[in-house]
Amino acid sequence: MSKAFASQADLDDKKTTFEQLSPHCWAYTAEGDPNSGVIIGEKFIMVSDATATPAMARDLIKHIRTVSDKPIKYVLLTHYHAVRVLGASAYVAEGATEVIASRGTYELIVERGAQDMQSEMERFPRLFRGADSVPGLTWPTLVIGDGKPGRQGSLEVDLGGVKVSIWHPGPGHTRGDTIAWVEEEKVLFSGDLVEYEAGVYTGDAQLEEWPATLEALRALGAEAIVPGRGEAMKGNADVNKALDYTQRWVTTLFQAGKEAAAAGMDLKSAMAHTRKSMDPVFGHVFIYEHCLPFDVSRAYDEAQGIKNPRIWTAERDKEMWSALQA
Repeated sequence: MSKAFASQADLDDKKTTFEQLSPHCWAYTAEGDPNSGVIIGEKFIMVSDATATPAMARDLIKHIRTVSDKPIKYVLLTHYHAVRVLGASAYVAEGATEVIASRGTYELIVERGAQDMQSEMERFPRLFRGADSVPGLTWPTLVIGDGKPGRQGSLEVDLGGVKVSIWHPGPGHTRGDTIAWVEEEKVLFSGDLVEYEAGVYTGDAQLEEWPATLEALRALGAEAIVPGRGEAMKGNADVNKALDYTQRWVTTLFQAGKEAAAAGMDLKSAMAHTRKSMDPVFGHVFIYEHCLPFDVSRAYDEAQGIKNPRIWTAERDKEMWSALQA
């Protein structure tokens, strides 16, 4: 291969920031690496997105312990990707009794969790340092909803002085995306449904439906958001900036995929075609080059009518990468 696969050459650690957004809500961000959210009540704490390994989770726990000694009772899986969920076991020692996920996320873990775990570890080794401490797949203890989007399948959790609503707003980054919403403080924890100034990974996405899901999030009128990657956004105008950024990525990518499929291009030609519209706008952002091959593959598939994303295995990863580098 002419260049290192995915993010295997990305070895530089990122500076983490633990930032308070409202009386009970915090953002744990890392210069474009995966974010986590923290909601601290008078009785309990909830963590949204558990990090990639127990070792990484312990770094987040150290930050939490500088501001609260309450038990971290709840862990929310906003979706099934390994980089978001495999650190969950570290919270058990901190009081965690419930790992929450949507019906769609649970089904995706069953369907492809093991393959995704191997694939992601090989794509981005830096994020999986200490992977030998991962006990296996993370399974939810509390599955919410019936797989259909909307608040009718929501869960409300009282952490003491602050209530958190959790539901599946619609498909996008995956078909099981789950959000946490602190309505009284208007803070949204979106997982990878929303990103800002970082690559938007769409390898397992529902691209056609994603924009409508973003509009459902916009309708909440959030005053702060913890996106999946990128800085936490404060003020409704900046929240909308993150929503607009993600929507532009998704729509630009999918349009290029539809054009490539209609023209009968092969994957390498589809990549070159997509770059014409994506590179000038997004080429500078963190993990752009990591995301784009997987994104183009998914957009090309969905444009050809493959609604359920094909499972990424370590073998498929390398076949795709080789085809694009040839």
